[in-house]
Amino acid sequence: MGFERPGWDEYFMLQAELAKLRSNCISRKVGAVIARGHRQIATGYNGTPPGARNCYEGGCQRCADRMAGRVEPGEDLSRCLCSHAEANAIMHCAILGIEAGRGGDLYTTYAPCLECTKMAITIGIRRFVCLERYPEDDQGLAEGAGITIEMLDRSAISRWAASIGGV
Repeated sequence: MGFERPGWDEYFMLQAELAKLRSNCISRKVGAVIARGHRQIATGYNGTPPGARNCYEGGCQRCADRMAGRVEPGEDLSRCLCSHAEANAIMHCAILGIEAGRGGDLYTTYAPCLECTKMAITIGIRRFVCLERYPEDDQGLAEGAGITIEMLDRSAISRWAASIGGV
């Protein structure tokens, strides 16, 4: 019986799954982590900007309309006041003055949307590791910029997540 621990991808994706627990969005919870050199540099989750009323408190009318069935998933996104998890992780780096992107990996519970993909390219992210596809992602842009996109099977982290309960 050998000693087991999660691989780096599983480890950082577990961190992204943990980050999404802080999301204040009522429509979809997403977490993201930027890592470089096996070190976590930044974390983000989706929700309204600091100082704004939380989404679950009525801060984002578009999300409320989506939950009430008045807006379809992926529709009317320009009205959403929630910042994406990936954007928040990138902004976290900027706020702290950390040059995180060059050669970094972006772990996210959903594949990044077009806007987040553009930001990730700009800061030099080299790889996306995702758990699920996002309806409005743009893999072609990412791949054209030399970013590797890897889909991680949820079962790869489920067993590790289950083991946390025994702490």
